[in-house]
Amino acid sequence: MASSFGNRVKITIFGQSHSAGIGVTVEGLPVGERVDMDALAAFLSRRAPGGELATPRKEPDLPEILSGLVDCVTCGAPLTAIIRNTNTRSGDYAAIANTPRPGHADYTAEVRYGGFQDKAGGGHFSGRLTAPLCIAGGIALQMLSHRGVEIGAHISALGGVKDTPFDPASVSRDELLAVKSAAFPTLSGTAGEAMCEKIRAVRAAGDSVGGIIECAAVGLPAGIGDPMFDGMENRIAGLVFGIPAVKGVEFGAGFAVADMTGSENNDPFIETDEGIRTAGNNHGGILGGITSGMPLIFRAAFKPTPSIAREQQTVDMIHGGAATLAVRGRHDPCILPRAVPCVEAAAALAILDAWCETNWM
Repeated sequence: MASSFGNRVKITIFGQSHSAGIGVTVEGLPVGERVDMDALAAFLSRRAPGGELATPRKEPDLPEILSGLVDCVTCGAPLTAIIRNTNTRSGDYAAIANTPRPGHADYTAEVRYGGFQDKAGGGHFSGRLTAPLCIAGGIALQMLSHRGVEIGAHISALGGVKDTPFDPASVSRDELLAVKSAAFPTLSGTAGEAMCEKIRAVRAAGDSVGGIIECAAVGLPAGIGDPMFDGMENRIAGLVFGIPAVKGVEFGAGFAVADMTGSENNDPFIETDEGIRTAGNNHGGILGGITSGMPLIFRAAFKPTPSIAREQQTVDMIHGGAATLAVRGRHDPCILPRAVPCVEAAAALAILDAWCETNWM
């Protein structure tokens, strides 16, 4: 299983949902950087399970740093951190081991790995593996913040309810900090309340719901990234698609540019006290794969949680023939609230990797 990503800052994620633990190794981090462990724990708590609208599986998700830090300062060695799995219930999956769950990787994993894959809790395919992603991403967020870069995200749409979008040309650091500290990650409190009601309704119906997360990075200088395959869109999308349930990523105006003319889509260049900028930001802060100095804006579409209590049609892979199942166990009716910090983490790792390649650290 290929679970590594990055050029200069390379991460490798390991473990399974119900194994003894999960973790990450990060190579290439800048040396001499202090890591605030309390801030990292607070960041991880935004992704952690539990709460009224999430899975009741309780995990503290506190990282144990095995290497790479001396007195909370990066020392040049690969940083390895683990999280012990303490509240697994593998028995919940015994009855459906041979009946692939619709929307999950059960069938494709069976074909690819010949039945040797860990089936409990989804194994290495589980969203549980976003916890170590957030360890690495939380550290990257701190390093970028020390350099004036702030990254934040919010739920922009959920089940037909829409939040106030970021202003693509002038989203501010204060706005990103405010949404990260909000009880529910929306800019509009009214929209957040409506989204919570939607989640409660689908849970009561034994169903689930998806939506869209919008992410912004501000304070980025122009000149980070590369053309072609190492462009900033490529790097960010590659990491974001590593988050289970992501089905689409768009930057700036995204797919809306298909309905624009060139004169409508192009962002005129202007001179400001901060240097050359653009009047608008349809390009999402990236031109030719390289940052332009404008806010970097992208959105990720998440499918509904595939584990639902409603009866679904499947097949019996051992005895053959049709089968039905209703997934039991502990699952989120909507993963978006917990996925917001995962998107921030992915963006931070992609940006830090590209930043380090410029030798600006």
